[in-house]
Amino acid sequence: MAYETLIYEKKEGIATITLNRPERLNAINYQLAVELDGLMAEVEDDPEARVVILTGAGKGFCAGADIKAMADPSAKPLPVGRRYTFFNRIEDMGKPVIAAINGACNGGGLEIALCCDFRIASEEATFGLGEVKLGVIPAAGGTARLPRLIGIGLAKEFLYFGNRVGAQEALRIGMINKVVPPGELLSEANQWAAELCERPPLSLKALKYCVNVGMQMDLASAVEYEAKQAAILTKTEDVMEGMMAFVEKRKPVFKGK
Repeated sequence: MAYETLIYEKKEGIATITLNRPERLNAINYQLAVELDGLMAEVEDDPEARVVILTGAGKGFCAGADIKAMADPSAKPLPVGRRYTFFNRIEDMGKPVIAAINGACNGGGLEIALCCDFRIASEEATFGLGEVKLGVIPAAGGTARLPRLIGIGLAKEFLYFGNRVGAQEALRIGMINKVVPPGELLSEANQWAAELCERPPLSLKALKYCVNVGMQMDLASAVEYEAKQAAILTKTEDVMEGMMAFVEKRKPVFKGK
């Protein structure tokens, strides 16, 4: 399928999605939102896609909502006011999602990154949720996901002042996982993805759900949910493969069954 605002590649289990509006720093317009939502659903259902990398074309990851497009009265509004959006779809993807952040990551762009499991950033990347300076607030989960990631105090400081930070500061406060030189960003992301491709897909899916769902529960309920997921996994072929590989001292081959 051809996309106007995305580039999609799949190789050796790694699905790479590149936001492709470099002339607008990959800002989110209606077309990008719709295409990304559809592509994420497609990748979710593709058994050959084991890990997803999200990145941006050109000098930016994503500058947030395309304010210029939104100012056009004839433009379609962004589909972000609904209960379930492409942001939720990224977060709920039953496969690991890595954000390879190559430059500006602001507003809705940072909210996309917060939906990913891991965030690897170029030294040139910058991060901000500056909606407060426009008289609005984040509308795609920024106020909900950021405190869960870096803590309430730091999140409020970040949100209330609306200032941007560089990659090293984002790493210090726990917003991202790793910082690398610009030329090594995609190589690093692919290295992470390749290693994750060797892990059992059903276990990764269960781990993701246990963490994401468990964060919304009290401790006792989260532990109970974890136990149920663990019990389900014991009945899979991958568990037997993992144990046999251990006994036979060989590398396991997991098939997601």
